[in-house]
Amino acid sequence: MRELSPADLAANIRRSALRMVHRAGASHIGGCLSSADLIAHLYTEFLRFDPARPDWPDRDRFILSKGHAAAVAYSVLAELGFFPKEKLQSYCQDGTELPGHIHHSVPGVEVSTGSLGHGLSIGAGMALYFKRTGVANRVAVLLSDGDCNEGSTWEAALMAPHLELDNLLVIIDHNKLQAFGRTGEVLPLKPLADKWIAFRWAVREIDGHNHKKISKSLATVPFEKGKPSIIVAHTIKGKGVSFMEDNLIWHYKSPDDEQLRLALSEIE
Repeated sequence: MRELSPADLAANIRRSALRMVHRAGASHIGGCLSSADLIAHLYTEFLRFDPARPDWPDRDRFILSKGHAAAVAYSVLAELGFFPKEKLQSYCQDGTELPGHIHHSVPGVEVSTGSLGHGLSIGAGMALYFKRTGVANRVAVLLSDGDCNEGSTWEAALMAPHLELDNLLVIIDHNKLQAFGRTGEVLPLKPLADKWIAFRWAVREIDGHNHKKISKSLATVPFEKGKPSIIVAHTIKGKGVSFMEDNLIWHYKSPDDEQLRLALSEIE
């Protein structure tokens, strides 16, 4: 299999996610597109894994806390050979092995998520286990804006620095839109980076679609010895498709045939 650059992989998984959501008449394409660049870099530059052995003990763990973006996660796993790409055609269909919220029965998926706020707590527990047992496995968790509305997220955020979990990386897909409106209107998060600094995390704030900045940030994890790392990635919901970008309707709306054609024509 040809090794893909992060940009090429991101384009491929955007296309796959668009086709999957269209075929199923499903939701959440906006949040899939906003996180595609971040997920592509995680799998090409940070995570250690073996598609032939999804349960390889020395693998790093990735948790998609925003489990409603399952289509983009399934897409990257299929691209990397965890399961055949043909299986993507069954996404969110009756009897599918690829449900609309990410599920741990899928090869390469560590935990089922979807109710927001659970991912960081699970990830911190995994990272603590690795620390206590002296193994080198790392844990990466992708959060959404909505995850940052949940109390369990902030409980884990308090605990992780106390436990010195510098084998834990969190990335926030900060696209500033969630199910019922803009984050600034639903429940304001500002100043988001400063909150994590106050909780004693090592913080980087970047453009979540700038490939060079994503690469540079991942290359320097952990940012500080003895501290968990977090990247606040400023993203655009629906990134890559002009009529979907920063448009709340694409949290739930599915593209029709013509919208799919237009969307695919815009993905480079």
